[in-house]
Amino acid sequence: MAISGRFVLLALLGLVPAALAPGWQSATVVLLLLAAAALLDLGLAVPLRHVSVQRSEPGSVALGGSAESVLTVANAGRRALRGLFRDAWQPSAGAQNPRQRLLVPAGERRRMTVTLRPTRRGQLAAGHVTVRAFGPLGLAARQRTLPCPGALKVLPPFNARRHLPSKLRQLRELDGKAAVQIRGAGTEFDSLRDYVRGDDVRSIDWRATARRSAVVVRTWRPERDRRVVILLDTSRTAAARIADEPRLDTGIEAALLLAVLAERGGDRVDFLAFDRMLRARAGSAARGNLLGQLVQAMAPLAAELIELDWTQITAQVRSVSAHRSLVVLLTALDGGAPEEGLLPVAAQLAQQHVVVVASVRDPMLGEMQRERSSATGVFRAAAAERALLERDAVSSQLRQAGVEVVDAEPAQLPPALADAYIRLKAAGRL
Repeated sequence: MAISGRFVLLALLGLVPAALAPGWQSATVVLLLLAAAALLDLGLAVPLRHVSVQRSEPGSVALGGSAESVLTVANAGRRALRGLFRDAWQPSAGAQNPRQRLLVPAGERRRMTVTLRPTRRGQLAAGHVTVRAFGPLGLAARQRTLPCPGALKVLPPFNARRHLPSKLRQLRELDGKAAVQIRGAGTEFDSLRDYVRGDDVRSIDWRATARRSAVVVRTWRPERDRRVVILLDTSRTAAARIADEPRLDTGIEAALLLAVLAERGGDRVDFLAFDRMLRARAGSAARGNLLGQLVQAMAPLAAELIELDWTQITAQVRSVSAHRSLVVLLTALDGGAPEEGLLPVAAQLAQQHVVVVASVRDPMLGEMQRERSSATGVFRAAAAERALLERDAVSSQLRQAGVEVVDAEPAQLPPALADAYIRLKAAGRL
């Protein structure tokens, strides 16, 4: 049972006659009248065993967008249902109107639409709906919580999509340029031409020679279409918030932009999310749209408060590509001891693959480094200077091992990683 604000107001009005005629008799009369009115109203309310609620799943929505959760309320009773409904979504779902009043006539159905504007990526859920059935006086209500599960998958927003057109134009410019600078004859067929002295006799195309009555050789070009393996670190370092955004979400944005760009460039893309176990996997080898697969795989990802198991990184890369590939590690340069994890693993991968390490740099470090107006500011500047020097030292060691390093602030990391991919593509290192 629940009482309404109308009942409270009526009780306050009952204090007036009690004050005019003080005594326990007048107070008792007022209390009895209030109790009788509430019980009468409660008895006239629709029994909640006659009320059922069904939910239409909202499906999925990108972070920053909106979705609708539709509830269908059925009244199987003989009286009209004057109900107050509360849809119990978790706070990060951003329910705009979770409380609504509905008048459902006897034997009919009504719909209740709740607008959701989620503020967090991932799998959001609603477990139940609370119903209050008021009587015709609106003084008291029957209350019951009905199980009505619902789920909303909030996908990554892919804000870095705005960089895609300009990066694709740069990528198309590579198609009209000269062959990439790779030693050897290559493996992709390019064209036929007449034989000249010095050509490898193994390149002679005998069928074309027979048709033209002249010796014709095949020309080859190095392969341009390679495999790109993107490995996203989901360990404890990914939970750090940089520029009011988790490092994991920035890595997701960078991975999405690089994956779509590489696929448009004709490369085969594989994505892995890993800490001590594989959290997500997607790739262009599977059927369907790559971007759709990636956002569905990335949506439920969350940073795990455990250390990254660097000893398994090489095996994870080998599980998707045994050939020379571009391996992109989206991880932190300042987490743990890089001498024991990142540096040896990246150097080992660089012996077979082209390796890029991409990391998010906190813009607060630069601000702290410049602020020296007080003693506290000087100490903070010294700490920021040391942190930046340590990052630079790790980056230098990685470059000495043949690893490309992309270290940028959150807003610049996705386009910077895309630029690194285009440079490697143009230089023929893929």
